[in-house]
Amino acid sequence: MRNVFLGFVATVVVLSLVAAFFAPYLLWCWLVLGPIIALGFYDFFQQKRSIPRNFPVLGHLRYFFELIRPEIYQYFIESDTSGVPFDRDQRSLVYQRAKGDRDTVPFGTKKDLYEPGYEWVNHSIAPVHHAPEDMRVLIGGPDCGRPYSASLLNISAMSFGSLSQNAVLALSKGASLGNFAHNTGEGGISRYHREGGGDLIWQIGTGYFGCRNLDGTFSDSLFREEAASEQVKMIELKLSQGAKPGHGGILPAAKLTKEIAEIRKVPMGQDVLSPPGHSAFSTPMELLRFIAKLRELSGGKPVGFKLCVGKRREFLAVCKAMAETGITPDYIAVDGGEGGTGAAPLEFSNHIGAPLFDGLIFVHNALVGFNVRSKIRILASGKVTSGFGMVKRLALGADACYSARGMMLALGCIQALKCNSNECPVGVATQKPSLMVGLVPTLKSVRVANFHRETIESLCEMLGAIGLSKSSDLRPWHIMTRISQTEVRHYGEIFEYLKEGDLLKSPLPESYQRACDAASPHSFAHSLSI
Repeated sequence: MRNVFLGFVATVVVLSLVAAFFAPYLLWCWLVLGPIIALGFYDFFQQKRSIPRNFPVLGHLRYFFELIRPEIYQYFIESDTSGVPFDRDQRSLVYQRAKGDRDTVPFGTKKDLYEPGYEWVNHSIAPVHHAPEDMRVLIGGPDCGRPYSASLLNISAMSFGSLSQNAVLALSKGASLGNFAHNTGEGGISRYHREGGGDLIWQIGTGYFGCRNLDGTFSDSLFREEAASEQVKMIELKLSQGAKPGHGGILPAAKLTKEIAEIRKVPMGQDVLSPPGHSAFSTPMELLRFIAKLRELSGGKPVGFKLCVGKRREFLAVCKAMAETGITPDYIAVDGGEGGTGAAPLEFSNHIGAPLFDGLIFVHNALVGFNVRSKIRILASGKVTSGFGMVKRLALGADACYSARGMMLALGCIQALKCNSNECPVGVATQKPSLMVGLVPTLKSVRVANFHRETIESLCEMLGAIGLSKSSDLRPWHIMTRISQTEVRHYGEIFEYLKEGDLLKSPLPESYQRACDAASPHSFAHSLSI
């Protein structure tokens, strides 16, 4: 549309020159056209707003409709075909924090405190003060030679290719400004990740992009070379993701550029599909040995894996393998079925994979039950956009959080739902130069850093109000939820929490007995079938 606007201006100028000779009275049209063209040029060159920058003049219709009838505007942008609606208050909060706007409200809470599902934390008469710079956690188990001090909030996995180069650069710059980590996604490390200067968590998926041989198998030498970068702080092996567990990644051919193909080492002209499963290992024991191998090849950096919880016996099989081999990952990232993606089959998004809280509590319990929780950090991912959202996840078992959707909103995402079409109007999820130009990295990186800083500050204030000295003191009983108008429970009463070593003793907890009996450290298959 930027080129269309320039074409329109050129046409008007030519017609005006013609009119000056044959119909001078038509020049009065400039009283109308002049201000419109002036506004268009302002939109064309300004860098603050992506929509008017990409769609001069016409982009203002969005703000006009939002101004006069916000409920109509909200209806359209909240019609999420994935079946996972995004709360308007959450989106507004992210925008406010990213822009540095005031996020206080008059006249008290906007929530119905007696509606089932309302949640809160109980404050203390003796609150304490916390500094945002203290909101960090050390990641690195007993076999890790180079542990990493991570922020409690980091950028979740989003690949270059799914995101534009400007979006990746802005995220990395934002991570550098705010001193937090940027997960690369499984698409490999691009020069935009490096130019931004942010700490990187290099994610390795089933396609082994950036460290693959020509036949698609894992390459030790390429991995060692990339992992040696000082900017790479941690390695993450992706087993599955919440939006499409068991499906593999999808990069449509329309979004595949020569640069992306070179980074991923894939051919041009076809969709880039990650296999559903890994070829480097096939059993729980082999998985852990592969993790140990990655740790060694990387020079002792923290190595973990990411998954959306599916069959419980399979994760318990990995825990049994930990007990048998003594090998443990440095962290586990738990993704929820409500997690977002740029491209996934609708029914995978809606019906496959455990929701975050169920998966998070199960993983925490399993590690506690096998007495390895103290060696392994847990990161939670799935619609994290607020300080209270972080408090809840930390209380239920996480040590730190990932945010993808919140960071995209901070970049200027308007949820146009065009991620899989290469037509993102704000330049976030597209490879079209004409659209990505609307996203200016130097400005949007500041918004990313703002969102992170203010969310961490909110976490600090809430943690202090509860009266806790550190985030690791949060427990399930700190989160209260209304069951009905007359009944309130905390999460410790709603969910079962195991004690240290419960899954190493006899008898096993009844709720875990069947899955534990079916789990084998030597196979992901049901133990009764091998």
